[in-house]
Amino acid sequence: MVTRGYLDWNATTPLRPEARAAMIEAMDLVGNPSSVHAEGRAAKALVERARGQIAAALGAEGADIVFTSGATEAAALACAGRGLVCADLEHEAVAAWCEPSLAVDASGRVAVTDPARSALQLANSETGVMQALPEGLAVSDLTQAFGKVAFAFNWLGCDMALISAHKLGGPKGIGALILRRGLDVPAQLKGGGQEMGRRAGTENLIGIAGFGAAAEAAARDLSAGVWEQVAQLRDILDSALCGDEKGTISVGKDAMRLPNTLCLVTPGWKGETQVMQMDLAGFAVSAGSACSSGKVRASRVLKAMGFDEVAAASAIRVSLGPMTTEAEVMRFADAWRAARARHRARAA
Repeated sequence: MVTRGYLDWNATTPLRPEARAAMIEAMDLVGNPSSVHAEGRAAKALVERARGQIAAALGAEGADIVFTSGATEAAALACAGRGLVCADLEHEAVAAWCEPSLAVDASGRVAVTDPARSALQLANSETGVMQALPEGLAVSDLTQAFGKVAFAFNWLGCDMALISAHKLGGPKGIGALILRRGLDVPAQLKGGGQEMGRRAGTENLIGIAGFGAAAEAAARDLSAGVWEQVAQLRDILDSALCGDEKGTISVGKDAMRLPNTLCLVTPGWKGETQVMQMDLAGFAVSAGSACSSGKVRASRVLKAMGFDEVAAASAIRVSLGPMTTEAEVMRFADAWRAARARHRARAA
């Protein structure tokens, strides 16, 4: 039986035990957070506890945290109808609402000319490349960076930000929009006036509880240096795959990037083919963002960085996590190098 290796942490993470315990506890609460009786107040207290846990982990004390169904809904809430611009590096959830006119250099860094009208991610999900956010930025997608690198929303200088629970060990289907205190956004979902009137609908109590617990646990891991150890593993894998290799490019290697992310381009060896071959070998990796990897097309992120159509369609993303072991990454390295050798033999 093949022992599976999960190397797709940027797509989604395993549920943390702390999140699971908090969710089970929340299942036993019968009250609606909008009700004024004791049961309702208990549910409301759980929501506010989670809001506080996330604010502390995110460095967003004093900001408004609006719970949503995920970062995609938060992006719509933040960006719809605002006439923002972005680069072609942004996740589709942000790019759908913005004009992709910002310039990107070969290292994946973005030049922002008008921060108040711009959206810019803190870290890219495909390459891991991180950005220096300008003061006064309208919107930032913090989804991939939250829990992996040290930062504080209150220090970033942006007006609004997006986060998602399942990228840091929380449940799927819950996220949040972070608003600098004093700002407001028109509600996209109208009804009962929950979430300070910005997002109607009965709160996802179970998801919110899991999100709060996961954020708190992620902050502890970050403080303990867990992600520095992950970065060491990523660098070991990078050297094993690209150290003496002339035909494979390690994207963003010379830029600041997430500690867990390795994007490999081997021109002519299609990304989706690599993903399938690695799946058969017992490893979960991806050919880009989880929301687009099922579509057979070149990565627009890599094209924005200057890669041609063939190279941009020949990438895989390997993303590690705190549970990844050195033995696991070396088994992957052996499997991937063997598959690359077979590809070259067929192409010769």
